[in-house]
Amino acid sequence: MRAAFGAPGEEVELLEGGLAWRCGADGDVLLKLATDTAEAAWVAQALDTLDPEEVRVARPLRSTDGRWVVSGWSARRDLAGRPEPRHDEVIAMSLRLHNASGDLDRPRLVDSRQDIYAIADRMAWGETYVSLTPEKGGRLFEVLAASRRSVSLSPQVVHGDLFGNVLFSGNAPPGLIDFVPYWRPPEWAAAVVVIDAMAWGGSDPAIVERWSHLPEWPQMLLRALLFRLALHALHPRATTTSLGGLEKASQTVLEVL
Repeated sequence: MRAAFGAPGEEVELLEGGLAWRCGADGDVLLKLATDTAEAAWVAQALDTLDPEEVRVARPLRSTDGRWVVSGWSARRDLAGRPEPRHDEVIAMSLRLHNASGDLDRPRLVDSRQDIYAIADRMAWGETYVSLTPEKGGRLFEVLAASRRSVSLSPQVVHGDLFGNVLFSGNAPPGLIDFVPYWRPPEWAAAVVVIDAMAWGGSDPAIVERWSHLPEWPQMLLRALLFRLALHALHPRATTTSLGGLEKASQTVLEVL
């Protein structure tokens, strides 16, 4: 597979988490097994063209015959850095990123996906309904869903899972290593980062106020929280213990509704 992407060299390193292999003569190529080849191809094409302001992008690599995905594998350039709890910087990067992604067409995979992430997203926006385990977030979801109000923000292609997936290296611009596409307003994507930061990143509740200038912010926070609650309730590895962070975040969201 290394030869298919023009990555010679004998040294191969399995990265922490077991999701990618580092290889190439200079160790600057990452090979990753794609769980969804259509999405992997879309992500590669998007990252090949996106040029967001003050964002380092891990550029994808084509195979020697021009393909983005070969036998279920994709490749990209390695990017220096690691995730850090610089939550406000991630949100600011999110807004710059989505300013650049606003011209992308709606990908067909957004409508065809049926995984728990897509189902949770649709549930958060009232577009579908499935029964959720009450003890894993379903009960809180039902209570909070009653506070949804209509919004007028325009949807576009956004990255819906930036928390923990942005790399920092000193004073260099934040690094983008993937793209998880959703068709939602950019403010929602920023709100997902805020919910994640409060629930699992140790962020102070004041992060909500620091970004309150964003349009229809309370409703975006609510939908982001509903998204994570539905996902938690649907996820097979979620537990009542791991729900605690979302319950804590919900207290702050309720104060701004």
